Amino acid sequence: MQSRVPLRTTVFLHSPILFLAVRDQIRNSPCPGARLKMARKFPSKPQIFFPMKTSRILLAAAISLCASTWAAADTATLTLADFTSANGEKPSAGWVTEEGGVIHLAGKGAGILISQKEYSEFTLEWEWKLAEGGNNGIKFWVTKVGGKEWLGIEYQMIDDHKHADGLRGGSHNTGSIYDLVDSAKDKILKPVGEWNTSRIVVKDGKIEHYLNGKLCSSADTKSDDWKACVAKSKFKNKEGFAPGHGKLMLTEHGDPTWFRNIRVTTP
Repeated sequence: MQSRVPLRTTVFLHSPILFLAVRDQIRNSPCPGARLKMARKFPSKPQIFFPMKTSRILLAAAISLCASTWAAADTATLTLADFTSANGEKPSAGWVTEEGGVIHLAGKGAGILISQKEYSEFTLEWEWKLAEGGNNGIKFWVTKVGGKEWLGIEYQMIDDHKHADGLRGGSHNTGSIYDLVDSAKDKILKPVGEWNTSRIVVKDGKIEHYLNGKLCSSADTKSDDWKACVAKSKFKNKEGFAPGHGKLMLTEHGDPTWFRNIRVTTP
């Protein structure tokens, strides 16, 4: 006697965010036989496979959950107009907007940029590339420590193979939480001159740095481990460092750098 194969229905989701939300809903569901996978031929079209009998109810619930999440989130694309100099003035001529909205830092003397808004919990995504031997980064939870210097936690962007600090490795190479937490040895870093994609996720005191889709460093700023990292870093005597909120900073270490598609999502 032939075994019966339950009928299934397939749903294509074009949004990776919706895919993840539905995935989490499935994992927490009692629905037997539901499974989720990415299509091999069409990686931009995640597929969901449900038993026909329960698919409509579960999918509706998952989409409803995701819709409520989207409604609560706010995503903004940042341009030079969203930043000022360290003194609150318009960005210097060393920062220019090029074709396609690319923000180009010409090099030494342009000065740092500070966001006009402050952020606590957020997701920050952007693309970037450096010139050979270059060094740069994006900082967050930036405040004026001691009323004198703008300091914050830095996502390090550097030529790991040509810059002296990059060659030093550890918490000084690309993707690290600069001078605090090392980046993963198996991270995915594209050659100098090519665009990399980075993401910072900050929630409930936890920090995650991603590079080209892969987690490369993380920390819990409420933990004793974090306190120990700060205690042996260059920030050990900086009272008030990384207070859990603050501005964003586009750094300037004297090297040409390109940014594009800087997007910040807040709850």
